[in-house]
Amino acid sequence: MPQKNQIGTTRGVKIGVYKNSFAQLLSTVQKGFSKALFFSHQSCSLFQIKQSSVFPLNGTEINPKSGSHYSLSGGNLRISHLNKEQDAGTYQCLASNSFGTIVSREASLTFAYLEHFKTHRRGSVSVREGQGVVLLCGPPPHSGDLIFSWIFNEYPTFVKQDTRRFISQETGNLYIAKVEPSDVGNYTCVVTNTVTKSRVQGPPAPLVLRSDGVMGEYEPKIEVQFPEVVQVAKGSTVKLECFALGNPVPSITWRRMDGVPFPRKVDMRKASGVLEIPYFQQEDAGTYECVAENSRGMNTVKGKLSFYAPPHLIEKPQDVQKLIDDSLVWECKATGKPKPSYRWMKNGENLESAERVQVANGALSISRLTLSDTGMYQCVAGNKHGEVYSNAELRVIAVAPDFSHNQLRSQTLVKVGGDVLIECKPKMSPWGVISWRKGSEPLRESTRVTILDNGNLRIWNATKSDAGLYTCVARNQFGVASSTGSVTVKEPTIITTLPSTLDVNVGESVVLPCQVSHDPSLELKFTWFFNEQLIHFGSHGGFFEKVGGQHSAGDIMIRNIQLRHAGKYTCAVQTKVDSISIAADLVVRGPPGPPTSIHVEDITDTTASLSWRPGPDNHSPITAYTIQARTPFSLGWQAVTTGKPWWGGHRLTATVIDLSPWVEYEFRVLASNTIGTGEPSKPSKQARTKGTSPKVTPANVSGGGGSRSELVITWEPVPEELQNGPGFGYVVAFRPHGATGWMQAAVPSAEASRYVFKNESIQPFSPFHVKVGVYNNEGEGPFGPVTTIYSAEEEPGRAPTRVRAKSLSASEIEVSWKALPWNASKKRVLGYELRYWSRSEREDTASVQRTVGNQTSTIIHGVKGSTTYYISVRAYNTAGTGPPSSPVNVTTKKPPPSQPPVKVMWNASNSKIILNWEQVKALENESEVTGYKVLYKKNRHSRPSVMETNTTSVELALPTDEDYIIQIKAFGEGGEGSSSRQITIPRITGPNAVGSASKVSTLSALSTIALSFTARTSL
Repeated sequence: MPQKNQIGTTRGVKIGVYKNSFAQLLSTVQKGFSKALFFSHQSCSLFQIKQSSVFPLNGTEINPKSGSHYSLSGGNLRISHLNKEQDAGTYQCLASNSFGTIVSREASLTFAYLEHFKTHRRGSVSVREGQGVVLLCGPPPHSGDLIFSWIFNEYPTFVKQDTRRFISQETGNLYIAKVEPSDVGNYTCVVTNTVTKSRVQGPPAPLVLRSDGVMGEYEPKIEVQFPEVVQVAKGSTVKLECFALGNPVPSITWRRMDGVPFPRKVDMRKASGVLEIPYFQQEDAGTYECVAENSRGMNTVKGKLSFYAPPHLIEKPQDVQKLIDDSLVWECKATGKPKPSYRWMKNGENLESAERVQVANGALSISRLTLSDTGMYQCVAGNKHGEVYSNAELRVIAVAPDFSHNQLRSQTLVKVGGDVLIECKPKMSPWGVISWRKGSEPLRESTRVTILDNGNLRIWNATKSDAGLYTCVARNQFGVASSTGSVTVKEPTIITTLPSTLDVNVGESVVLPCQVSHDPSLELKFTWFFNEQLIHFGSHGGFFEKVGGQHSAGDIMIRNIQLRHAGKYTCAVQTKVDSISIAADLVVRGPPGPPTSIHVEDITDTTASLSWRPGPDNHSPITAYTIQARTPFSLGWQAVTTGKPWWGGHRLTATVIDLSPWVEYEFRVLASNTIGTGEPSKPSKQARTKGTSPKVTPANVSGGGGSRSELVITWEPVPEELQNGPGFGYVVAFRPHGATGWMQAAVPSAEASRYVFKNESIQPFSPFHVKVGVYNNEGEGPFGPVTTIYSAEEEPGRAPTRVRAKSLSASEIEVSWKALPWNASKKRVLGYELRYWSRSEREDTASVQRTVGNQTSTIIHGVKGSTTYYISVRAYNTAGTGPPSSPVNVTTKKPPPSQPPVKVMWNASNSKIILNWEQVKALENESEVTGYKVLYKKNRHSRPSVMETNTTSVELALPTDEDYIIQIKAFGEGGEGSSSRQITIPRITGPNAVGSASKVSTLSALSTIALSFTARTSL
């Protein structure tokens, strides 16, 4: 239900006083009628009370007197010793001062009360178990909102509401959907007044069970319904009640008939017997349905929620001050539903439209204002749900002439032959008489010099003699005032450049002249326009540049002209007294625009006939056309060949030749003239050439391999653009060497690249003659050249013998074996496969290394030091690998020394470099040091030289006029150890030099590219 105005209070009302001062009218009611009531506002001089039953239109004025229970204090109305019959009614405040009177909104005063129940006993209610029941409350006479509750048997045991029991806050009745034995007892209705907080109890109503059986199941019967139409105020909270009796207990659900889901603000967890919609808005309006349902059936009830809103002002009149004879227009606008109506009041009295006063649609207009129009005005917007007031003051004033805020312009400039208007706008009310003086003499009007009706002075076709001082004099009954200004006559500005049409080519530059003669005392301003749009110099891509060097020249240059720069250019010259302009047309010649309407008229397997329309020639005749084509297989657009040579730009058709059959083409056309070739046309629609039998055969026909008794034939598929039509496939022909007839097989797939012929009679590694042809739906194409392909061979049948393994270092093992001979069974050997694994690994995880050809030894790199490896060898060919040899084992040598040489010292003199270092000692798990390698080079990018020694010193015969980079590393049977830190020996300029390097670096570029020499000589 829509929220009600709370009984026992008055609604707050705003009133206005001069300068938009607003007062608040408030009221409160205490419990009982002997307390006082306060109406509060800022400066209210008079209260009226209206009792609608007696005074429906005009109220009675309240003039508080001594001894009266009404009193005024600072605009507040106090009512003491409230009397329900005497004081209930409608109140309104009138505020007055020297500027006028305004009235407040009306405020209603009512009194809340709650009487006692008049009935002292109620008869018992007898029902069957399972039947529904309604216990009536029947509240006593009252005023104010009520809250209902029910006591079960004795206080304070209250009935708790659930899906089976419901208390209506509209009627106060208690509804039990299905009576159970536990419901038997006495029920008492409790009524509470929300204003006075008083509470009364009704007589108890006994509920007893009948002894004639249990009620059977029946469909829901809705006992609590909401009205068919409910008016709901904007922003209020509405509650809809719905409850049904039934067996089983019905469930209550809610829905909107338009299918719109409930918004989040509706808590559906609470929506059983009551649907509560807070902060009601326009979009919440609509038809709602309550559905009561149980296993026996369903029942529904519908009701419409209608939205309304009291008026709300969105545009208010403002205080204004006007002159006599001026006009006033005030707008007043408000929102609301229904749409508000408007009325206007002056000094508390309603205004009606008259000769000078018009009231329409919230607007108030008054023409030819007089002093009597001064006063306080109010706009009242209202609908059936309330009214809102807005206040404003109108002051109409009378003043003597005054120029203090509107002096004549101190200097007015005009050119010879020009026109000038000198405005005279004094402030005066009422409007008086205007006169003019030139110098000290009254102004003589003529055909050129005229005083207008509004007092302004107009001079036409000015001459030098019109220069001088002019004074405007204003008079009315309150006084006289004047204001003086000067008129200066200047020579006119003339553009000396003649209008012209310029003709340029794309990419050239041109100067557009703009020369003028003018009054030398005036400054010139040049402005250029292109096709009536202002040119902003410094933008437009830097094409436009000012080049007028003289004060009287505004020339501009257009650099690197483009086609878009063609058009009308206007030079506008402006001074303080006049403005003038001149225009020039610029014609830009350039390459032709793109042709249009490209159509493929006819198409065959290799030709296409095209037509098109010419684009703009851009002021230079078209001399030739170029045709380009694009396919899904081409790299962009490519020029195409036409059937016959043709020249000239007048021909608009052509036949393109040498196209590929069964390919989708797009065509475009480019036009050329003496200046260049223009942009291409838009592509034509895709057109496919007609199909024909294929002409291209597959490339790289080869094969071989496969399984036993197979002939494997492979080729490169023919590209789609060369297949010449749909249904493309291959014809594979083959025959054994020496045979005369061909066997053929069709492969109906354009993407196929392989065919396998299997026959148990095919001998291993037998030669066949093979050729591959092509076909499509249009017919068969040619075969490719004949090539020889061998059938599948058998894998080797024997294992290599005499397998030997030898550790070369900690990371290398050398393996050798005896090669298998070829025999008549044609079991080829293409190479050998080595499988090796360490003792800690399984054989199926072995590493694999292959050799090619008849090689009978190889070196395995990258193994671990001090590790036992097992190695087997087997032969392989295209059919697979043969049986493995028996595994042999070998243990790798210990790792090389991990410690690098340290404490390296060097001494250079007389073309010799002597190096010394500390001996490297191998660890227990490392191979013994058997010598050292000294690596040296001239710079970082040269190849190093190597010298070996078994001592810890070496002498190098090297020229000392070069820089050298040197490293030293130990080696043993396990390989080379870590390198010493890189040593740089600089060029020596003196007789000798000494150095050292103690830090260790295990990384060196020298160790990977060193040349090994065993002789103790230098390179």
